Amino acid sequence: MAATGERGADAATSAATLYVIPGSHACAAAKLMLERKGIGYRAVELPTGLHPQLVRLRGFPGSPAPMRLIDGKPTRMSAMLDRLGTVPALSIGSEKVQRNREIARYLERTVPAPPLFPKDTERRGAVEDAEAWADEPLQMFARRLVLVAGARNLGEMSERGGRGRLGALLAGNAPQRQLAAKLAARSTFRADADAERRLLAELGDVLDRADGYLAAGVIGAAEPNVADMMIAPSLALLDYRLDIRDQLRARPAFAVVERLLPAPA
Repeated sequence: MAATGERGADAATSAATLYVIPGSHACAAAKLMLERKGIGYRAVELPTGLHPQLVRLRGFPGSPAPMRLIDGKPTRMSAMLDRLGTVPALSIGSEKVQRNREIARYLERTVPAPPLFPKDTERRGAVEDAEAWADEPLQMFARRLVLVAGARNLGEMSERGGRGRLGALLAGNAPQRQLAAKLAARSTFRADADAERRLLAELGDVLDRADGYLAAGVIGAAEPNVADMMIAPSLALLDYRLDIRDQLRARPAFAVVERLLPAPA
C-alpha cells in the first residue's frame, strides 16, 4: 500500500483509492490520469491473480461481457476474470469506476481542469482513436509479449522484472513473479511460442502506429492528454524485454515514455 499524488485534491475528490496490481501498465495509466488532475489518492496493491475476486469483494461489479480480447476473442479464463472484476479500480467518494476509458471520462466530468481531452472536436476524435487503440490492442500486445518472456526465463527481462519504469512486475519477488507469469501466459492470455513469433513480427507495425500518432501531434504535445497516458505505459512495459529494448528506444514515440514514466535512478 502506498500513498501517491502530489497535488492537493478538492473536497469532492479527497477520498480516492486506486486498486492496482504490481507493475501493471493499465494501472500506471490510471495513476497518470489522477496525477494530471491533481487528485490525491491511495494506491492499494492487490495480489496478482487474486485481484478480480478482491475488487469484487470491495463492491466493484465486474463486467457481464468479456472485455479483453486475445487474437480477437476472449479466452475462457479471461472472460471469467472480467466478469469478476479488474484493475485499475477507482473508489472515489461514493463512486466506483473501473477500466481506464471509464476512469478518464469520470475524471473529466468531475475535475474538468486540467483536461485529459482536447476541446476541439476533430482533435478529440483523433485522441480518442489513439486511446481506444492503446486501451485494448496495444495493452494486450505488450502484456502478452512480456509475459511469454517472463514465463520462459526472468533473465530475459531487465532486472529480472523486479525493477523498472513500472516497478516490479506481477510480484515483489522473483519466484512469485515467474509463477504468476507462467500461470497468466498459459491459462489466461495464450502467450506461447507461436504467439510470440507473431507478436514480434508485428512489433514494427505497432511502433509505426505509435510514431504516427506522435508525428500527427495526437501525442507528445506540451500538455499530455489521455492518449499519451495510455500509450506510454504499454511502451514502458515492452521496455522490460531486453531483446527489443534498443529497437523500442530508437523510436520517436519513446520520448513520451521518457517524459511521463522516466527510468528509476
